[in-house]
Amino acid sequence: MYIHKKGYGVIATVFTVMALIVVVAIMLLNAFLENTHWTILAGLIIIGVIVVVWAVSFFRVPTNRKITHEENAVVSAADGEIVAIEEMEEKEYFHDKRIQVSVFMSAYDVHVNWFPMDGVVSYVKYHPGKKLFAINPKSSELNERNSLVVKDAKGREVLFRQVAGVMARRIVCNIKEGDKAEVGKEFGMIKFGSRVDFFLPCDADIQVEKGDKIVGQVSVLAYLK
Repeated sequence: MYIHKKGYGVIATVFTVMALIVVVAIMLLNAFLENTHWTILAGLIIIGVIVVVWAVSFFRVPTNRKITHEENAVVSAADGEIVAIEEMEEKEYFHDKRIQVSVFMSAYDVHVNWFPMDGVVSYVKYHPGKKLFAINPKSSELNERNSLVVKDAKGREVLFRQVAGVMARRIVCNIKEGDKAEVGKEFGMIKFGSRVDFFLPCDADIQVEKGDKIVGQVSVLAYLK
């Protein structure tokens, strides 16, 4: 495991803010109280350590996973929980009915995103938007989001969408159309709470159920026909 480079600035900022809070607390306690209240200071330090550790863990990147390479498989691009499996009209790219499978990432999950299949990136589009809770079904169409489509060697396409949540402040994706996609290879991340939606052909063989815990790079969401 290592810490993602996108987290260095955030972690440094969190550490600095928490350190300043402790220093200011010491100054105020010394100024207005005869005896320093070590219990209060200990509490602040413990809270500060917890916040810093959480910030570090948020940007962790696992390195010991065995990436799933299976023919026709669509592998999860994110860690989290399956919160939706439903047939719906995909209005951005396909303009037809698709099976939407949504993976919700809590603030405690790994937030790196990986390609779910091999192929070529045939579509990339970023959309600014609202900050609804990512677990809200409407967030897929209304929130800040970034859509990508990968076409495999057989011409089959899958759209997957990074959706920012109420806590999210930035979607990271440095992929462009024409780039090569490799299953399990990182293509971006979403900072602080989010979801990834997958839009699969209606005849895809879905392998997950609502409520399932999913591991990115490992869990198979579906097999394409």
